[in-house]
Amino acid sequence: MRFACFVCATVLAASPILADGFDPVESRDRFVALISDKTLTRLGINLVVTPSGKIAGRAFGRNVTGAWQWNGGYFCRDLFWGERDLGANCQAVQIDGRTIRFVSDRGTGQYADLVLR
Repeated sequence: MRFACFVCATVLAASPILADGFDPVESRDRFVALISDKTLTRLGINLVVTPSGKIAGRAFGRNVTGAWQWNGGYFCRDLFWGERDLGANCQAVQIDGRTIRFVSDRGTGQYADLVLR
């Protein structure tokens, strides 16, 4: 269960406070500009988040699929890790250089940092 929570938070998640150097991404246009033609990576994780609203890749040996939309300043996604439905979650997005941070539960939960490549 704990591993699934890590994957859930990490995957398209330890403090909800804005960290030094990270700037909020508050618009869909800025988010799309950041992720377009990039892969989001972290040890064991490679994901593509498309401007058209799809999420695809692999995490820890399993396929990741899902969909996302921008809603009220948040990245809102539905996600599957293999056959496991990780459900919906709206996340705050922050950026520091090539590191993109997703903070679960509308910015009040855990965070995951991924590198844009």
